[in-house]
Amino acid sequence: MTIESRVLAFTTLPVFERGGGVQTMLFSNKELGAHITSGVTRFPVGGSIPLHYHNCDEQTTVLEGEAEAEIDGRRVRMRPYDTAVIPQGRHHRFHNVGTGPMMILWVYNITDVTRTFVETGETVPHLSPRDLAASRPPAGPSDRPERRA
Repeated sequence: MTIESRVLAFTTLPVFERGGGVQTMLFSNKELGAHITSGVTRFPVGGSIPLHYHNCDEQTTVLEGEAEAEIDGRRVRMRPYDTAVIPQGRHHRFHNVGTGPMMILWVYNITDVTRTFVETGETVPHLSPRDLAASRPPAGPSDRPERRA
């Protein structure tokens, strides 16, 4: 398959809402004719997604803000341009520990990426509706609809 060159205007990319203000924008995947999967995820102050692992290797670079990477139980502070290389199957997540938004660039070395959530053991296709739903924090009292007697 021949892949056409292209320039992606960041402001035109679709936004995947992950809950809690966390947003993902996709740069490349199989549907776009690429042989890798890549994009960025933006986290508000205090934001994160659940502990998980993938069926592939991942490279993640902090583009802005300050992150705490949790990889196999070890926590490491990351600042802009610090990069984590995470082999397939390693449990990980990123937390925004800064005072402003945090953005990471992630690249997977395959196109059929899955995410397995450590807490539940559920494996889902990357950025599928189940993946996005499972990333949402549980509803708190203020998130539940008000009941009337």
